Amino acid sequence: MYAMRRELNQYRQAGPIAEIAVADPHRLTQMLFEGALERIAVARGAMAQGNIPLKGLKIGQAMDIIGELRNALDLERGGELAANLDALYDYMIRRLVVGNARNDPAALEEVATLLREIKAGWDAIPEQMRKAS
Repeated sequence: MYAMRRELNQYRQAGPIAEIAVADPHRLTQMLFEGALERIAVARGAMAQGNIPLKGLKIGQAMDIIGELRNALDLERGGELAANLDALYDYMIRRLVVGNARNDPAALEEVATLLREIKAGWDAIPEQMRKAS
């Protein structure tokens, strides 16, 4: 039984790793959004179950991903949009810290909602614009 579970976990991990190897920058950014959202969802579940170590781990991972999204911004060329996203990512990280410290699922949901909104805009970028950049 343990061997089957281990093999299943290895299979689950192989898919995203293979996709990363061939993904374009647009898809990689989508995957970062998806990863952050997944980790926040797991953290909320862990919070509800009282699993403090898992909650902290997943919130930390979500914060790392949001930090990477923030670091990828080109503040010089991105103008007002990049500055606004920078401030929003900073806010999200601070809300995750508060949510973790206070065991506040509403703070985590607020961040997830913001991430979903940004991801929806990112997903709506037309294919020809993705290739132009």
